Amino acid sequence: MLIVGELINTSRKAIKPAVEARDAAFIKDIAQKQVDAGADYVDVNCGTMVFNEEETIAWLVETVQSQVSVPLCLDSPNPKALAAGLSLIKNGQPMINSISAEKERFTTILPFVLKYQTKIVGLCMDDAGMPETAADRLKIADRLIHDLVSAGVPEGDIYLDPLVKPISTGGQAGMEVLETIYGIKQKYPQVHGICGLSNISYGLPNRKVLNQAFMLQTMTMGMDGYILDPLDKAMMGFLFASQALLGKDSFCMNYLTAHRNGLYA
Repeated sequence: MLIVGELINTSRKAIKPAVEARDAAFIKDIAQKQVDAGADYVDVNCGTMVFNEEETIAWLVETVQSQVSVPLCLDSPNPKALAAGLSLIKNGQPMINSISAEKERFTTILPFVLKYQTKIVGLCMDDAGMPETAADRLKIADRLIHDLVSAGVPEGDIYLDPLVKPISTGGQAGMEVLETIYGIKQKYPQVHGICGLSNISYGLPNRKVLNQAFMLQTMTMGMDGYILDPLDKAMMGFLFASQALLGKDSFCMNYLTAHRNGLYA
């Protein structure tokens, strides 16, 4: 299971002013808290800083790396920003979020994946837009995996995002994602899955309940990566418990360690 801590994102109200003020202490504290709570990677996303994203991502990468030793996930559609951030990576194997089967995006991002030997999040979408059905997602997944592996990317470095849509706008949106995850895992057991969860509950009340339930369902289908808030103790509790129940936590050691460390409610 791979957990990417999502909190260092300038679209968040508390983060943007801290980044603009270059408040290193604040950013370091958020990074450390996420790692202490169980994050394997720390996400760095300053895509809202459109006029100085390159400078900002460089500052964030250096600031976060000065505090924590886990690898970073760099999230940007801007190739210049990715280049600026990746050139400063020191800790472990970085991750890029994201590539897709869209021709321009694929050809733009692939050279960074190869040059820096990163893990890569692959969105199951192409130039036709976001697919509606699991069958359409699986066709795109086939193409993405084939093209990445043919270029030299190991299957184990590929994390496919099935693209979660709100169930408030389509009652089968959750099922289409679950079927996609299962289909990918059956055909490509070495390829990983990853997603954010909050889209599933958009527009509905009690969103945390839906997000938590959906995490359990996706994990049962084979999902083994999430981009989430690791400071959400209830969510992390369900994650550790589910891993133990699914036989993916030898002798329940991770569950017990998390319990002793007070990492979940």
